[in-house]
Amino acid sequence: MTGSSTPLAPAAFSYPGHGATAGIGVAICHGFTGSPLSVLPWAEHLARQGFAVSVPLLPGHGTDWRDLARHGWQDWYQAFEDAYLELSARTGHCYVAGLSMGGTIALRTAAHHRVTGVAVVNPGLSFYDRRVRYIGLLKHIKRTTVPVQEPHPTASATEDGDYSLTPLEAVHQLSRLFKAARRELPAVAAPALVFQSATDIVVPPSSVELLRKGLGSRELELVSLPDSGHVATLDVDAPLIFEQSVQFFLRHAAASARSAAVTDQPATSPPETR
Repeated sequence: MTGSSTPLAPAAFSYPGHGATAGIGVAICHGFTGSPLSVLPWAEHLARQGFAVSVPLLPGHGTDWRDLARHGWQDWYQAFEDAYLELSARTGHCYVAGLSMGGTIALRTAAHHRVTGVAVVNPGLSFYDRRVRYIGLLKHIKRTTVPVQEPHPTASATEDGDYSLTPLEAVHQLSRLFKAARRELPAVAAPALVFQSATDIVVPPSSVELLRKGLGSRELELVSLPDSGHVATLDVDAPLIFEQSVQFFLRHAAASARSAAVTDQPATSPPETR
């Protein structure tokens, strides 16, 4: 985590589930430069409802830019995919969810695995950051592992990190992740719930348009967050995210269970004729 002002130490979050919803898993991915702290209120709300929840800490995240520069986007994706597979193995229905870049990683996971559904908040498939436009030139001038801050950065610091203080190579890795996720959107067949902040200054509206056009799923629900910024899970619209996502998880888990019950029924043979 870069420029963090939160007193809590970032760490992975896990809850085994309890009660009637213990068989429903939700793997949540945090965003670029951040940590599970940015989605902790969401994860804790789901845990209180009895869901089994897993929020891994992605490699290189949660400390400082030097660690972030040591890992590529495949490392970030693999860490989340491993957490999803572990959770999926012990639950009957398993969702993927995420914030910002975490939403991108969740979508890519949904393209590779038969998830029950995907719920994302301000997912990134494109971004405002102008540094990636001249990163190729900068590689010949200075080390790309050194943070370069824009004179007027579009991303402001949050409780979970400072996006503008990141190594150029890590920003370049983020761009590669976005490209990979865009290519694989048609393979996402699971129902999708997308929350979009009206005042997001990090992820442009084009990201949701790319998602709408490329997503393979026939079920896409868009929910506007009128009063929140990019890290909406820590903002005033967070209760709306919590409530709508719980309804989404319960509804599609029930639909998946009904579908499985129909599939498991033995085929009936037609009566014999004499």
